[in-house]
Amino acid sequence: MRKREIKENIYWMGAIDWDRRLFDSLIPLPDGTSYNAYLVQGSKKTALLDTVDPSMTDVLMSQLKNISKIDYIISHHAEQDHSGSIPSVLEKYKSAKVVTTPKGKEMLVDLLCIPEKKVLTVDDGESLSLGDKTLQFIYTPWVHWPETMVSYLKEYNLLFSCDFFGSHLATTDLYVTDEGRVYEAAKRYYAEIMMPFRKIIQKNLEKIEKNKVDIIAPSHGPVYNKPEFIVDAYLDWTSEDPKNIVVLPYISMHGSTKRMVDYLLSALAEKGITVYQFDLTVADIGKLAVTLVDAATLIIGTPTVHVGPHPNVFCATHLVNALRPKLKFASIVGSYGWGSRAVEQITNLFSNLKAEILEPVICKGLPGEADFKALDNLAATIWEKHKEHNLTK
Repeated sequence: MRKREIKENIYWMGAIDWDRRLFDSLIPLPDGTSYNAYLVQGSKKTALLDTVDPSMTDVLMSQLKNISKIDYIISHHAEQDHSGSIPSVLEKYKSAKVVTTPKGKEMLVDLLCIPEKKVLTVDDGESLSLGDKTLQFIYTPWVHWPETMVSYLKEYNLLFSCDFFGSHLATTDLYVTDEGRVYEAAKRYYAEIMMPFRKIIQKNLEKIEKNKVDIIAPSHGPVYNKPEFIVDAYLDWTSEDPKNIVVLPYISMHGSTKRMVDYLLSALAEKGITVYQFDLTVADIGKLAVTLVDAATLIIGTPTVHVGPHPNVFCATHLVNALRPKLKFASIVGSYGWGSRAVEQITNLFSNLKAEILEPVICKGLPGEADFKALDNLAATIWEKHKEHNLTK
């Protein structure tokens, strides 16, 4: 891809990664991704905002071939998919300085061996003049690392937001054209990466809203020329109010837990509760994360393996705990053959969740009449809890 003009002397640069299917050796990328950098040419100085993943350095350097001078490389975030090509850019533009936060400087030195003398640090709210264009730097810590910031181009009301508002989406569209597709990708991105920092992001949203923003240019996915689309989505996702939703990830080895899950799902659906069920032997953990953004209740379904939960259930529960969704309630259903400590071990994994634990339903062997009655009671309890929190309107 060649560089593309956003405004006069302001360009999108970077690379589209159509084929990448895994990020950080963890996060599925069903739609690929992009690594967005931006070039801002002022009347006196030129700034490159972020770079690209090291695997795509050659693409960026090709785009910079006819750019004679870069004075500043703005590093919003030290992670390698944004800053990994900075050493190559510095090699070409030997007088350029890297601009970042104090914490960003430390990370760039540690992660990329960038010489300290090449790095300029800026304070929260500090501005940098490029002549007829001015970049203001706004600290946005924990979006999603501690050193992160964004840049606001005052003359154009343009926010360069790095990972904030991003979406893992490979597309040739410079701007958002298919809002449904972008919404899904951006929500998945938020769920997998940003959700653990929901409360801090609420504060960062307040900081950003102090400025008039006409365009948001993130480091992954298309540019937002209708910024309220993604800002309103973030306000919803980070809010304290879940929806009338139950997420039900499970595994069944010999059919007992599956019978319980099917029965409970039906009982909940009859009461008008939306249920998302995931078989953890094949589930996309990204989709599981997305459903957790709005869910009020989590029900873990597991058989017993050597007195504990199935290992895949253990991993999924650990992931939920790490993502820290705004769940209000949680419980466990499952089965065992001769003994189980699955409930105890799973609840111990809920340390980050501020969720009320509802009475689990665990059966020996195949579920019987008493077990199905207990599942009916659990469904009724969930319904009543959701009503108490005004989620059933």
